[in-house]
Order: sequence, then structure tokens, then C-alpha cells
Amino acid sequence: MAYAHSDRVDSTADFTADFTALKLLIAGGFGVGKTTLVESVSEIRPLRTEEQLTEASRPVDDLQGVSTKTTTTVAMDFGRITLRTDLALYLFGTPGQDRFWFVWDELATGCLGAVVLADTRRLADSFPAVDYFESRNIPFIVAVNCFDGIRTHTPEAIATALDLSTTTPVLLCDVRDRDSGKDVLISLVEHVLAQDPGTAWDQGR
Repeated sequence: MAYAHSDRVDSTADFTADFTALKLLIAGGFGVGKTTLVESVSEIRPLRTEEQLTEASRPVDDLQGVSTKTTTTVAMDFGRITLRTDLALYLFGTPGQDRFWFVWDELATGCLGAVVLADTRRLADSFPAVDYFESRNIPFIVAVNCFDGIRTHTPEAIATALDLSTTTPVLLCDVRDRDSGKDVLISLVEHVLAQDPGTAWDQGR
């Protein structure tokens, strides 16, 4: 996968004195597409902490629905996307397996909000991330990764299945597509600002 495209902002560009950087988390279950989302939207070469899956991990890593997956994130993914000359989003992808969840509290420190990626083939894997952000009052949206354009459920049905608040947005996306991923991130920022427009920007400074 290419790490840079001609339409991306020059990562060496000078930022203004009013430049704001917002920290966002990309969370969700194992193999849902978190690393792919960070890679597809990042204007810099993403930092990845992936390791090969081994036979020893098979008893603890459920590969149902993602049998072709060969690597796993063990700490985090990191990328950056500049939306305007005065606004950038720093993206931190969380590890998906339960045994790496001790990393989540560190990554969540100072974050503005989160995207919970969901795969309708493994929708139950989204509950831990939803519970995590709800219990900590961290604003989040749910983005359903439609692999190969497959759409099997409506956003309303997914919201009901996950028992989401009526104020929590649910979007359909393809994390491999940069424009689709960018729309997800913009929706998250808009969701956070709609809830608390003053505090949201202050946290990013």
C-alpha cells in the first residue's frame, strides 16, 4: 500500500501559531480494520507495531471471519492527517485483543474522541470498545467497515444491536478508501464539537 498520495498535505509544511492538533483513537475488535484505516488516511508513513500471528496465539486469538489475517497490532498504530493548515488529527490505533488492553488507558489519555470500528460478521467484538468509551465519558462514533462493499445491515439496525444512545452516530465506510476514512474522522470531530464546542478545541491545544 502506498503511504503518500499527490493530494495529501505536505508533511514538512510550516504550521501557523494557531495550529491545533487533536488526538483521536481508532478502536474496535481484532481484525476489524484499524491499521488499514490509519494507513489509508495518514499523510505520513504510519508507525505500526505489528507482529506475526503464531500457532501459539491461535488458542487466544479468535480468527473466525478473519482467517487470512497474519499479523496483529501489539501496541498501537500512529498516523496523522491535516484537515486544514491550522488543524491536524493525530490518530492512535488500539490493539484489538483483550490481552493488550492495558495499553488502552495510556492511549486514551488526552484523547478528544474515538472511532469504534465494527464488522457485522463479528459485531459482538464491538461491545468491549463501546463499553470502554461509555464508562469513561469519551465521545465516540461507530463506523461499520463494509468489506468489499458488502452492506448487510442498516446503521439503525446496528445501533439497536449495540444498544447505542440515540445521539451516537453510526456510519458505513470502507477503511481502504481514503475519502471514506476521512469522512469518518470528520464526522467524529463534528460529533464531539456538537456536544461540547468549547472544551473540544481546548483539549487539542
